[in-house]
Amino acid sequence: MRIDPSDLATFLAIARHRSFRAAATELGVTPSALSHALRNVEERLGLRLVNRTTRSVALTEAGELLFARITPAFRDIDDALEDLNNFRGKPAGTLRFTAARQSAQLVLLPIVTRFLKSFPDVGVEIVINDALIDMVAAGFDAGVRFGETIAADMIAVPIGPRHRFAVVGTPAFFKSHKSPATPRDLKGLPCIRYRFTSGALYHWEFERGGIELAIDVTGPLTMNDQDLMVDAALDGAGLAYVFEAQVETLLAKRKLVRALADWCPAYPGFFLYYPSRRQLPAALRAFVDFARTAAK
Repeated sequence: MRIDPSDLATFLAIARHRSFRAAATELGVTPSALSHALRNVEERLGLRLVNRTTRSVALTEAGELLFARITPAFRDIDDALEDLNNFRGKPAGTLRFTAARQSAQLVLLPIVTRFLKSFPDVGVEIVINDALIDMVAAGFDAGVRFGETIAADMIAVPIGPRHRFAVVGTPAFFKSHKSPATPRDLKGLPCIRYRFTSGALYHWEFERGGIELAIDVTGPLTMNDQDLMVDAALDGAGLAYVFEAQVETLLAKRKLVRALADWCPAYPGFFLYYPSRRQLPAALRAFVDFARTAAK
């Protein structure tokens, strides 16, 4: 029985994406060719590695074991190849980032677009995912998240400016509803709730004078996208709790009015995070340095 590294790379791509189509796109082959290649690997091993249906791809117990064992080895190979960038004089290759939609929109994308102009030999892929994932197993070089959601074994670098949240509603909304004087007054008002990918509902967080409050708001509308929450607030569906930067223009035009501004202090904002490695790939090291400068 002979299994080539290329066979393992095929399996690894399928295991990372849990999708033949996405893995085929990464490898530059057709999904049918990829399926045939995996079947040959399974036949040579005498084991099924992947359970596939028309709608889903899942690893078997043997597949999970193989995926866990070979992922670090392939990462070391990638690192060794990336180290060769040091001999070319300038960073090259592709960086893959995972980020929640708002962190990508408000912080990551503006830095990336400037970075690409300075490093034309580097390509960047940004994958939007609001769920917390194992970024290493999924094949990402780095991610952007809130500081408190980053695993302890990651290196975190502040990225972008400080941010505030804002409680907003339309002028018409505040004509028919009393503006809340404290966060506890939100209990009697229709609020647009936010649900995380995990299924948990977000409790609106406030702080003033050392007092911290987390309010479990209620309302008829629940969403998992902050841009849509702004749209819903504009339509008069209730109060939304979103990033201040999202609604600055709308507030200036008086299309939205904010409440509880004195309960919404600035916080450190987002962090770029990446695995603690002995040697960073040259392209990632260049991006980290660039992001540090951009954050100042």
